[in-house]
Amino acid sequence: MENKKILVLCPYPEGEAAGQRLKYEQYFNDWKKDGYQITISPFSDLSLWKYLYSPKNNFLKIIGTLKGYAIRIRDLFSLKKYDLVYIFMWVTPLGSTLFERLVRALSIKLIYDFDDAVHLTKHVQNLSLLQRFVSLFRSKNKPNYLIKNADHVIVSSPFHVEYCKEKNKESSCTYIPCSLDASRFTPRKSRREDDTPVIGWTGTFSSKFYLDSLKKVFLELNKRCNFKLVIIGNFDFKFPSINLEVINWTKETEVEDLQRFDIGIYPLLPDEWGLGKGALKAIHYMAVGIPVVATDFGTTSLVVKDKVNGFLVKTEQEWVDALETLIKDAKKRKEFGKRGREIFELNYSTSANKNKYLSVLKQI
Repeated sequence: MENKKILVLCPYPEGEAAGQRLKYEQYFNDWKKDGYQITISPFSDLSLWKYLYSPKNNFLKIIGTLKGYAIRIRDLFSLKKYDLVYIFMWVTPLGSTLFERLVRALSIKLIYDFDDAVHLTKHVQNLSLLQRFVSLFRSKNKPNYLIKNADHVIVSSPFHVEYCKEKNKESSCTYIPCSLDASRFTPRKSRREDDTPVIGWTGTFSSKFYLDSLKKVFLELNKRCNFKLVIIGNFDFKFPSINLEVINWTKETEVEDLQRFDIGIYPLLPDEWGLGKGALKAIHYMAVGIPVVATDFGTTSLVVKDKVNGFLVKTEQEWVDALETLIKDAKKRKEFGKRGREIFELNYSTSANKNKYLSVLKQI
């Protein structure tokens, strides 16, 4: 087979953003082995990425954004050289669908891959003042235009498949679950049962409000048993009443930090935005061999098997009871964690999913 050329248009530099790094990027080597030549064109360069989510450096953000648009204009002149254009999330972040339309018109074949429920014209999500301001300039028509006009759509939530098949001109959509490298994300070799049990959560500032929703749960749990709450993120979090440790997320230590957890938590709100979540947090916990306590909603209800590798809960009382059970029962934690790892390897590891991406590439 003659090598096919793929151009990947994505928001962020390769290897930096979790949404890209733990989705399609980790399969690049498999694509190359199968004969595909890959060119990556991120909208943001490394300098913009470093301060993109900082409350400061607004002037530099503007300069970086203008550079991104210049990159996209350059890309327009090279699209015909590629057999396939692979778009993740959007072509440009702001304004109308102009760039998406131009890329579609100039591309031989086009795959659109998106995360979360970005296609919703309205969604319930707690945004900062800056995020609300930026969202005024971000058209929700971008993802919906790409869903409709792509040759194939890839989603990380099964609850979006029907919508995309209905909207897409080819009725062509594939659900590929979030996945992790099983050789990198591994269980901790040993755990001391006499250590204070650690409840852990990992995420970014954009999902902090999910964590906030459990504050009453932690206060009640603290009356019943001894535990430590460890947060891995990119924001400051204070909870004076609770034994708390906040760890700054880094790519280099993310596995080691996750391995400190004894129980992983994954709270969600039962709304349309939550349906777009691919349960990646739960998959992280399962990969490192710990039980999951999660909101019984959406994709999470398919990934976490209740009373097998964790607990699915709905009410605050159920959250408290589930966490108390696992805190006080080290044997059950070990049993759930082992089963979770088995489910992860079978369904949510990169080795289990690499052929799904290749299958989509070959059918285009």
